[in-house]
Formats: sequence, structure tokens, C-alpha cells
Amino acid sequence: MKNKVYITDLDGTLLRSDQRLSSYTTEVISSALEQDMVVTFATARGYISALSVVSDITWRYPSILYNGALIYDGLTRSVIDGYWLERDISNEIIDVGRKYGITPYYFSLDVDHQERVLHESLQREGEKAFFHSRPHDPRFMEVKFLICPSDYRTLALTYIGLHEELEPIRHEVTELFGDVIHAHMMPDYYIPNHYFLEFSHAKANKRDGLQLWSSHMGIDLENTVVFGDHINDVGLFEAGGTRIAVRNAHESIQRLADHIIDSNELDGVARYIQQQMEMSITETIL
Repeated sequence: MKNKVYITDLDGTLLRSDQRLSSYTTEVISSALEQDMVVTFATARGYISALSVVSDITWRYPSILYNGALIYDGLTRSVIDGYWLERDISNEIIDVGRKYGITPYYFSLDVDHQERVLHESLQREGEKAFFHSRPHDPRFMEVKFLICPSDYRTLALTYIGLHEELEPIRHEVTELFGDVIHAHMMPDYYIPNHYFLEFSHAKANKRDGLQLWSSHMGIDLENTVVFGDHINDVGLFEAGGTRIAVRNAHESIQRLADHIIDSNELDGVARYIQQQMEMSITETIL
């Protein structure tokens, strides 16, 4: 069962639209892990946020977090590796947003390697909605004036707003830093009419994140099976061995896919993994 490993996106792929795992998906993936299959996830979420929606499964293997910026071992609660955006660049990006009247959420690791999300007082609809969607999340800390602490490592700077509000920030930051950063803007799954605009290290994407993960795991990329649904999964598909899109996936992801399976609402990922387990059992018997 170790000849293939399975890496799935969460939102829109493994999770249903209510940000929950079905009992069927929980049962299948737990069974796969118990049978010594390597199954993990690659997500834009941080560990605490991911755990809030997938904690019913005991994940045995390191995960790819913050769209590839962080490789994290949830069993030992330890940082394995990652890509951090330079502090001076982070502060300049904050300054650009401030010119347009917007400050970002600052996702980071503190001196003790703990996840932190610094932010100024929340005044805008999207920022409030995002915050309230993560109740009791210990990462969040309000500051009077946002600046990157000298002993923190930047994982991502995330602006939330309407497309027309964020586009000038995206354009100016991209003009300033070009290939030194990774800039990504996509519609928010859960906040109507709002977008995420994320800036991070140039290699903080799911392509480089999967490559870094596979290097630490000692696994050839050709032996990976990846699942995704949205444009931030393009890098995952570019690096993965076998590429699986759920039926609800963005058309660009479906074009890259080797196979298209049932949607997230119909537990497509779990059903695919279940089929692989059944095929393996049959091959063993024969």
C-alpha cells in the first residue's frame, strides 16, 4: 500500500461546502491510515485552522500548509521546513496596502514556532467575516499598528476585500517585487463577493511545497496522487504524479487532471481512495 501516496486539498475538495467532513470520508481515510497508506493534505489553511475541520481523523504524516509555505508535523507539533518572506519585504507590502486604506492579516511563526495571526482593529466586512468564521482561534492577536516583529517568520500576508479594492494592491506589489514574491488572488469560498489576496515567499506555493514535502518524506513525486479543485491547486497538479480533480473543480484544474471524480459533496476523494484500497486487497488475494 506504500507504492502510492495521497495528498488532498481541503476546502472544496475533501471538505463539503459546510466546511465539514462527512462520516464516510472520515471512516475511509482513517481506515486507509490504519492500513499504513500515506494520506495527508495540502491546504491554504494553517495547522490550527485545518485541525478545526479535520480533527476527526488522526493524521499520521506531515502536511503542507499555507499554500506550501510550511511543512508541519501534526503528531509532534513541530515545524519541519518552509519558505519565509523577508521581513523588510513584508513591511513594505503592508505599507502598500495601508496607502489604499487596507491592512492585511499577518500569518507568521513566532520565536517559539507557534502560529500567529496579527491584525489591526477589524473595520471591514470581509475581515470581520473571516475572523468570526474562526471562533476561539488562539492564533489571532489584535495590534494597534501592524508591523512584522523582528523575531517572527512571515508565512503570508492576506488581504480580504472586493476585487476592485485589492487589484491596485496586487498590481503595485507585483511591480515592486516581481519574482521575489508569490502573489495569489482568488474568490473566497465562504464570504460572498469577496476575494483573498495573498503575498508570500516566491516558493510558497503548492508546487514547491509538494516538492519540499516529498524530499523530506523520501517519496518520488511520480508516486504521488494529488486531489484539488481550485486555481491554487495548479502547482499541486504540476508537481504531482497522478492528478485527480473533483467534479466541482475549476475548469483549469479539470483540464490538467488525469481523472475527474465525484464532487466534494459526494465524497469523491474518499470514494477514490476506497476503490484503491479494494483494488489492492483484490490484487493481494490473486
